[in-house]
Amino acid sequence: MRIALLILTAALLHPAWALETKPYLTLDMATKMADACEAKAVAEGWRKVNIAIYDDGGNLKLFRRQDGAYLHSIKIAKLKGHTSSGMPRSTRKLGEINFSKEPPYGIDSVPGFVIFPGGLPILTATGDQIGGIGVSGATGDQDEACGQAGLDAIADLLK
Repeated sequence: MRIALLILTAALLHPAWALETKPYLTLDMATKMADACEAKAVAEGWRKVNIAIYDDGGNLKLFRRQDGAYLHSIKIAKLKGHTSSGMPRSTRKLGEINFSKEPPYGIDSVPGFVIFPGGLPILTATGDQIGGIGVSGATGDQDEACGQAGLDAIADLLK
């Protein structure tokens, strides 16, 4: 009986039975990102922004709209964040890829994809994608800088 119990215990503890884990985006991380993004826009004196942060499944994790941010930028921020949550490159880079040849690749024709600045993927140091951030309301370059400030705020958590 003891031998059977030992064999069963060894089999259950074998690495093949272990569940794999993967990094994921927490609400605390998303909140830190939004705080840093908003602080960047305020510190620089840029227009008010909308911030949309998605997990790697394309699910909205956090949305923040600064008082006075453009209403239609809500949808744009969400599109940027959603696009970035499933692609390991920025929405700016997708645009560059799309128009790198003639005729364009057609990425701009994919429903729900946007290919202008302001969307950034959230990647761990090992390259695992855990989500995306989209910012809209300022210029494209400023939106992207706000998103980068959000990523910088959690850089230590992405290691």
